[in-house]
Amino acid sequence: RKTLDAIVLSFTMAVRDPLPPQFYVRAISDRWSACSHLLELSTNTLELPPPAPPPTELLPLRPLPIEALQDDRFQQFYGYSHFNPVQTQVFHALFRTDGNVLVGAPTGSGKTCLAELAIFRLLRRRGDEKLKAVYVAPLKALARERVRDWTPKFRAIGLSVEELTGDSAPDQRALKKADVLITTPEKWDGVTRQFQRRDYARHAALMILDEVHLLGEDRGPVLEALVSRARYTSTTRVVALSTALANAHDLGTWLGCSREHVFNFRASVRPVAMEAHIQGFTGKHYCPRMATMNKPCYAALREHASGRPALIFVASRRQTRLTALDLIALAASDDDTQSWVGTDDDLDSIAKTCHDPALRHCLPFGVGVHHGGLDEADRKIVENLFERGAIQVLVCTSTLAWGVNFPARLVIVKGTEFFDGKLGRYVDFPVTDVLQMMGRAGRPQFDSVGVACIFVHQPKKEFYKKFLYEPFPVESRLLSSLHNFVCAEVCLCGRIKSINDCVAWLKWTYLYRRLRRNPSFYECEGSDDKTISTFLETLSRKVLIDLDEAGVVELDGDDVSSATLGSVAAYYYLDYRTTSEASINVDDFEAEVLDATQRRREALAVAFLCSAREFDELPVRHNEDIENSDLASQLLDDDAETIQGLLELGYDSPHAKAQLLIHAKLRDGKLPIADYATDQRSVLEQAPRVLAALIDVAADAGCVNATLALLELSQAIRSKCSREALPRGRTKLTAKTVADVGAGGEFSVEVTLGSNGRGARAFYLVLSDDEELVALKKVVVGGATCEASLAVEAPDEACEWRLVLRAVYEGARGFDAAVELPPITVVGKALDAGAAEFVMPGS
Repeated sequence: RKTLDAIVLSFTMAVRDPLPPQFYVRAISDRWSACSHLLELSTNTLELPPPAPPPTELLPLRPLPIEALQDDRFQQFYGYSHFNPVQTQVFHALFRTDGNVLVGAPTGSGKTCLAELAIFRLLRRRGDEKLKAVYVAPLKALARERVRDWTPKFRAIGLSVEELTGDSAPDQRALKKADVLITTPEKWDGVTRQFQRRDYARHAALMILDEVHLLGEDRGPVLEALVSRARYTSTTRVVALSTALANAHDLGTWLGCSREHVFNFRASVRPVAMEAHIQGFTGKHYCPRMATMNKPCYAALREHASGRPALIFVASRRQTRLTALDLIALAASDDDTQSWVGTDDDLDSIAKTCHDPALRHCLPFGVGVHHGGLDEADRKIVENLFERGAIQVLVCTSTLAWGVNFPARLVIVKGTEFFDGKLGRYVDFPVTDVLQMMGRAGRPQFDSVGVACIFVHQPKKEFYKKFLYEPFPVESRLLSSLHNFVCAEVCLCGRIKSINDCVAWLKWTYLYRRLRRNPSFYECEGSDDKTISTFLETLSRKVLIDLDEAGVVELDGDDVSSATLGSVAAYYYLDYRTTSEASINVDDFEAEVLDATQRRREALAVAFLCSAREFDELPVRHNEDIENSDLASQLLDDDAETIQGLLELGYDSPHAKAQLLIHAKLRDGKLPIADYATDQRSVLEQAPRVLAALIDVAADAGCVNATLALLELSQAIRSKCSREALPRGRTKLTAKTVADVGAGGEFSVEVTLGSNGRGARAFYLVLSDDEELVALKKVVVGGATCEASLAVEAPDEACEWRLVLRAVYEGARGFDAAVELPPITVVGKALDAGAAEFVMPGS
């Protein structure tokens, strides 16, 4: 299937100034003889970036006592008497001024305290205004950790903290009252796209960006877009926290920091000293190479962490299990299986309560596993045991490095590669991720020394020795997602109304700053003003033309305006290509579902949903194509057409896997391995907003059967949610229609919605006859009762219309229900209205 696919090879090589006129790069196959390719790389258009300014020197200041806060409420946050040297040097900029600040310091330098200092400054100066601080964490795991840490601390001084992530969505009243909001880049980007309509967004006077060096990684474009919007539209104070940076000055300039408010400390200022060991391993294939690392891993535990906690970071959930089992086997061969058991907890009894079989086996030996596939109960058990010292070895995936603040004397990074399902190959962790993992060793509150062992592929050993503490400059990744952000600025924010507006918006981005410093990286021919202006204008015109051709904006000369497809994509935070491609394919989808059986309609709706771009990056791991094939046979043995469609996609396609995961949910199918349960949760989290957008696209196209099929799928998916998510008791939904004939042969259908339980959040009114959709309206309501009307043209002949009401309840994850009102009989200008009632049983 992928024989003719292009292979993208990325590598790093050193260059010197002055540059040679050209480089020769030869690629030689390690499997085929006489198979090589020589590439000449000219350096004529290559412009080397200027050298980075020197890092900030740590001044020999006397440690500042916490009494400098001059407020007993704030002092009780800390269990120590003095700030550390980094905190002391940055204290004045954060607590005594209101300017934007950038702080780059190694992990373990106390940057969380720096965020708190900025919040204290806001709380002291806001007076009676309901201004709030927004903390933007790169990952939900890190956001949850901040919520756990800050909620009791701020509550103790009479202030509230609210989490605003995909897992938690407080009501508007709670968000307005909150003093501190903790969110993720994607969530806050979606909120600020319509900040005029959200009071709590307009009252955000401080934005704290944690781990801002991730600007150069995959999620960087979102971070760049929301910061650019904040600086373009408001006077919000920005405080950015990061590891040590190679180009902190560029980042500080973009953030609006004055030169004296840019702090970029060396890695050596870490409060707890850390020694790093880099060890290379031969072996061409990944899995055998990982296996050869287990014995050195065991030896490192014996040498550096005897009786002290240790973290072992691996690249996958499967590796957590294999590594833990191998370590236990090696300990058993030494007849020392209890050396990693800490306190006197009855680990055998605790292990029996765990659901994960690997965890049940490993815990009695003092070894835990931690990854995204564990259920919440197992995860809490492991975290609690490791924190208390009951187990002393924890094998985990890299995401733990960004989340829970675990103490550890030793950190082992077992392999620096992971399998990228989208690319279908192993790729390297960013150096920043490796540093984040290493930073978990020797935490200031828990240890006086730290040790980090990095196990790498032998050819990469010298690379890590050179660049581990000499990071690459942070470059903008905005170009990879520019179309979506421009679409949002046109269709929702309304700030881009012409090509000139687009150029002006781009000048607020980090991309614009880096174009001046490193134009060759972005294929710009120079760094002078004229060349960059031409580049931005050409880029803006190309992006807007692409969006116009996709039908998501309307371009008229140099002027641009929103289109329905673009507004839908931006509102639901989707890729613009999702709504564009859906609008192209919806007519075919309409024709297919017209005469299909109910089961076939559902399968077609699932396929239409899973063709969305949002499922492009669903991981398909090694040999999962075989698992997918077996799962399809188990779930769809009576549906040859759907299986044929999956075969055409290929069982190694993320879109085929997404279909199977949804079918497994709808048909109560058994998933083959634990990883599929996590993937299924991910798909089901995405599905509601994608479906809502597709329903809007189908309704806008006038495709009644497609609209109803997608509505039915939405109801089916939502009704499969946990019974604990449903509202307690019985909820009665009543709807009554009233019709009046108006002037000009038009009449309206009015619907009053009432509920005696938890009120509906939103509902759809679908008015149709047997052949086509007459009208459809989506109404969002805030209370238990709401009125809505549909204005339609009176028919010339007698006909019968159906009015279907679909309500989405406020129960967790939004359970919904549907009620079909009695048919409305239309004869000329007369109309016979009806009423109906639907009772939803409690859980």
